[in-house]
Amino acid sequence: MGIKIVIYFSILFFLSELVLAIIKHSKKKETKTKKDKKSLALFWFTIPTSLTIGFFTANYQEWNRLNCSIAFFGLSIFMIGVFIRWISIIQLNKEFTVDVVITEDHRLKKGGIYKNIRHPSYLGLLLICFGLSIAMNSLISLIVVMVPILLAIIYRIKVEEKILIKEFGETYENYILKTHKIIPKLF
Repeated sequence: MGIKIVIYFSILFFLSELVLAIIKHSKKKETKTKKDKKSLALFWFTIPTSLTIGFFTANYQEWNRLNCSIAFFGLSIFMIGVFIRWISIIQLNKEFTVDVVITEDHRLKKGGIYKNIRHPSYLGLLLICFGLSIAMNSLISLIVVMVPILLAIIYRIKVEEKILIKEFGETYENYILKTHKIIPKLF
């Protein structure tokens, strides 16, 4: 198996995010409020840079059965992350954009995967990156991938929640009280 398969999975992830960036970018005529605060640019810098550094620090030695098992475990987490991310994007439908935007007819999604988690697409993104970093078979890779990406996601959530509170007021504040940001019972 080796590290090449992990690289192929990361390329597929990059391509899927590129497609999202192209087809799910907000359109000016539908935009009511746009307050991205450079969080999309931060994502586009942090994620590829962290993954690239992670690959440079990955285990490229001859992989034994344990290394292959660890990589398989990591890629399984990656696939769960892809599933969660795409389910959340599909459920948001037209409200999902890659930039932080409120559209003219924006509706707050509180059902489906959003019933317990306010930001499931970021949970998916975290699992994708966590899975890839585990599959790299290096503790250093895990750290250099996850710390910057986690910080970027935390920043992005702050930006999003600020605009959602401004737009939906008490409705969103009540939703916050009933849900978790990303991980139920933890965060």
